[in-house]
Amino acid sequence: MLHEYRDEISELRQTDAHFAKIFDEHNELDHQIKDVEEGREPMDSFALETLKKKKLALKDEAYAMVRAFIKERDGK
Repeated sequence: MLHEYRDEISELRQTDAHFAKIFDEHNELDHQIKDVEEGREPMDSFALETLKKKKLALKDEAYAMVRAFIKERDGK
């Protein structure tokens, strides 16, 4: 997730508990979705779509936090 912001993500994970929580939850959802898509975990398509939407919302929130962090850090 957001590989181009690797350094900023690393710093935020260490300094912001909320960011760390949403980042970890995003990763957990990513693994769960892969398990479903690859047939290791059963789930109906509606539930899978719900997980994908939640994962996207977490990514959007994390991205906003990274951008705010960069803006504050760079003084812009």
